[in-house]
Amino acid sequence: MSKLAEFRQLEKHLAEQLQALEALKGDDGLKKEIEFETKLRALLAEYGYSLQNVINLLDPQAGRRAPAADAKSGSRKPRQVKIYKNPNTGEVVETKGGNHKTLKEWKAEHGSATVESWLTK
Repeated sequence: MSKLAEFRQLEKHLAEQLQALEALKGDDGLKKEIEFETKLRALLAEYGYSLQNVINLLDPQAGRRAPAADAKSGSRKPRQVKIYKNPNTGEVVETKGGNHKTLKEWKAEHGSATVESWLTK
């Protein structure tokens, strides 16, 4: 891309962003939020509190909670053992997943649906 084309593209993008900014400036919801934040910060300064003090005051358990992502990572239940028995050879394969070498060979040779019908447990 030439420098001139890049310049014009950035200029157009900037004009769109300035237009969006002007639209936000007239939004009543934004004005209320700004007013609330200003009054809240003034009140905090008046009483010598920080935002963390207010959080601890309103929700004392907030600092002691474990993050939600950590709680979910250890809660996965273990996979069930599946037992496949090849009726042609009598060979048995026990696996917890589908990434077993012999199972893959059987599926390539006989088809996935056929091998799944060999599932005994």
